[in-house]
Amino acid sequence: MKCLIVQPMHAAGIALLTDAGVEPVMSPDTDIETVKRLIRDCQAVITRDAGLSAEAIAVAETLKVIVSHGAGHDSIDKIAAGKRGILVCNTPGANARSVSELALGLAIAAARLIPAADQAVRAGSRGFREASTFCELFGKTVLVVGWGAIAQGLGRMLDIAFGMRVLVYSPRSTGDLPYERVERLEEGLAVADLISLHTPLREETRNMLDARAFSAIKPGAILVNTARAGLIDETALAAAIEDGTIAGAGLDVYSPGAAQGPLGASSRVIFTPHLGGTTGEALERVALAAAGHVLTALSGGRPATTIELQRVNA
Repeated sequence: MKCLIVQPMHAAGIALLTDAGVEPVMSPDTDIETVKRLIRDCQAVITRDAGLSAEAIAVAETLKVIVSHGAGHDSIDKIAAGKRGILVCNTPGANARSVSELALGLAIAAARLIPAADQAVRAGSRGFREASTFCELFGKTVLVVGWGAIAQGLGRMLDIAFGMRVLVYSPRSTGDLPYERVERLEEGLAVADLISLHTPLREETRNMLDARAFSAIKPGAILVNTARAGLIDETALAAAIEDGTIAGAGLDVYSPGAAQGPLGASSRVIFTPHLGGTTGEALERVALAAAGHVLTALSGGRPATTIELQRVNA
């Protein structure tokens, strides 16, 4: 049996597959023609943000399972997989600690304008600290949007280390929360000093922070997004940065070219190249989880994180 590895994966996951008798097929790039050529006789695929298109799935005659190396699965064509009865699963929680820590780092960096300060020092510029304004996080209020493993980790960090009041906006979460729940997004936006996004991209969450939402935000708030680019209307964010509604933003996800556009022109916006789950520790955990799902599926089992798909006759 063969498993196509669309993008690089930690050696621990490769070893787990190999030891179980599954041949890893390493794709040299993510070009669709390359993937189509290599996937034809594979029974499994592990892919990261490159996803897997309907075009690639169509030529995979023996494919049984597609595993997302991470929590996100937006870029996998689940309709095409469902038509073929192919399992699709992900690895939520495996990189949660790493993403939570990055979100915390971006919040601090945005509050203290650390990247801009570094650039000023390197350029020999004087007067940066006198011309800029900074803020502390301690004792302030954070609105955490979503309540999965990443959001929970960040909430605990901010509570324990910074004594922050933690508000949670998560319509899909059920049961009691360890922190205060807000029923309406605008309710939390109005009082939050820090807003951190940790919700999947769905139709109801697309552009959830648009011009209307920014008008409800407490002036001077910090915004962090380590979830999905489509959660934020970037034109509206640029305007909110310009008028001071948002004092600083830390973005690990954003649309192509955003860093070269209006947002990139502001020293109060920090971009990182989707670093959330890229620590060595997280990459190993995710790789082992992804490989484990492949082995479960190929042995006739159903991975615990299998996404429910409606099987449609072709």
